[in-house]
Amino acid sequence: MFNSYKTEPFFDHMFTSNRDPKDHYSRFYHTLQNFSEMELREKHETAQLSFLRQGITFTVYNENISTERTMPFDFIPIVIPPEEWALIEKGMIQRTEALNQFLEDIYHEQEILNDGVIPRELIVDNPYYYQKQVQGMEIPLNNHIFLAGIDLIRNEEGKYLILEDNLRNPSGMSYVYQNRYVMRQVYPEFFANHSLHTLEHQLSHLHEAALAHVPKTAKSGTQPRAVLLTPGMYNSAYYDHVFLAQQMGIELVEGRDLVINNHVVYMKTIRGLKRVDIIYRRIDDDFLDPKAFRPDSALGVPGLLEAYRRGNVAILNGIGNGIADDKAIYAYVPDIIRYYLNEEPIISNVDTYRLREPDQREWVLRNLEQLVVKNVGASGGYDMLIGPHASQEEIEMFREKIIEEPHQYIAQPTINLSRAPAYQGERFYPCHVDLRVFVIRGKSTHVVPGGLSRVALKEGSLVVNSSQGGGGKDTWVLKGEGSDQ
Repeated sequence: MFNSYKTEPFFDHMFTSNRDPKDHYSRFYHTLQNFSEMELREKHETAQLSFLRQGITFTVYNENISTERTMPFDFIPIVIPPEEWALIEKGMIQRTEALNQFLEDIYHEQEILNDGVIPRELIVDNPYYYQKQVQGMEIPLNNHIFLAGIDLIRNEEGKYLILEDNLRNPSGMSYVYQNRYVMRQVYPEFFANHSLHTLEHQLSHLHEAALAHVPKTAKSGTQPRAVLLTPGMYNSAYYDHVFLAQQMGIELVEGRDLVINNHVVYMKTIRGLKRVDIIYRRIDDDFLDPKAFRPDSALGVPGLLEAYRRGNVAILNGIGNGIADDKAIYAYVPDIIRYYLNEEPIISNVDTYRLREPDQREWVLRNLEQLVVKNVGASGGYDMLIGPHASQEEIEMFREKIIEEPHQYIAQPTINLSRAPAYQGERFYPCHVDLRVFVIRGKSTHVVPGGLSRVALKEGSLVVNSSQGGGGKDTWVLKGEGSDQ
C-alpha cells in the first residue's frame, strides 16, 4: 500500500523515516493491511456519501457566487499518544487563561499597555477588533473566552507550535463529531484494538460552561435559558450552529426571534415571550446590534448591547474578543503569558515578523520568496502569500501591499508542515495537516480530547482550509495506562 510513500524531508505522523509505522500507529497500520483495494475504495465512497446524506456541508463564496460543498473526509486518523496530549492540554489551558486576562485588562485598567509590554496603538487604534463600546463592562465570571479554537502545527522536528488563536466564533466542532461518527460506522474494524478518549460527553461540558455564565439579574431559583444566535441558513457554518444547538439542548434563534423589552432580552414563542439569559452568538460583533454597531445589520437585535451592559444577558464569546486573536497581537502572546502568569509558554508561537517595525519590514521585503505573509484582518487562507510557491508577479504584488500598508501584514518563515498519509484517488500519498483544538471555559477549563485535524488534500498544497480544497480527519487521543476518562 505504501511502497511509493515518501516521508522525507518532513515530519510524518504515522511513519518513521524508514517507512516503519510508529508505535502509536502500529495497531492501526496492521489492521489496514487486512483490507483489499476494493474494500478500501468502497469504504472511502461510503464515507463521502455519509457526509452528503446527513447534509454536512459548508458554503464557499467566490466572486459573489456561493457553492454548497461537503467536507472531504480522509479515513486515516491523526493518532496522538497520551504524553503528547498531556502537553497540548496544559498548553491550551495556559494560553487561554493568559488571553482571557489580557482581554479583561484591555477593557478595564490597560495595565499591559501602561507598562509598555504591547504598543498602545496596536490596541486602541485597531479599526477591526477593539470595541470601545464594551470598555469598563463587568461580565459573568470575568470570562471573555467561552469557546476557543487554537490551531496547532508540527514542524520538521515534530515540535508542536501554535499557528493561530480563534477567540471570536471558532467553527468546526460539529465536524469533530461527524468525523468520529463516520469512522465508527464505515471503519469499525479500526476501533477494536484501540482505547481512545471518547467524545460522547464533551458537549455536556459546553452546555454546563454556557449556563455557568448566568447574568447577575437572572431570576434566582430557575434554570437559566440559553440560546444559540445564528445569522441563518445561508451562513457558511450553519451546519455547525444547528448541530451544537441540538446537542446542547438549546434553542437555535435568529435576530428576528429576539426582542428587547426594558433592556431585557426575550425570545418569541407560541406561548408568548420567554426571557433569555445567555446568548451563545455565532454572529460577528459588527452585526450584533444595529443601534450600537453597523446600523445596516438585519441579523442582530436592536438594543442588545445596552441589555448586555446592564448585566441582563450574557453574550458568549465576549464582544471585542477579536483584539486578542488579531494576527498582529499573536506575535506578543508569549509576552502576554509571561506578563499575566509569570510563566514561560508551554507551546511556542511560530516566529513572527512585525512589519510595522522598519528593520523587520526591510528584512522581510528582501526575503519575500522564503516567507509566508498574512493579512492581519483576513482568515480562511485569503490574502496570503506563500513565498516558495508564489510567482514573481504575486511576490511583487505583496511587496507593494506591504510598503503601502505595513501595519496590515505579518510575515513568518515557511515551515515544512508535518504530513500524514491520505487516501484519495485510490492511492495513499502524504498530505500536510494541522490541528484545531477546542477549549471550553466556564467555572473551570476543559480541553476537548482530539480536535479537528485538517488536511491539505491537494497534493503538495500547504492550505488546509476547507474553502481552499482542504478536508478533515478523525483525531484519536490514546488513553494512558490507568486512565478512566
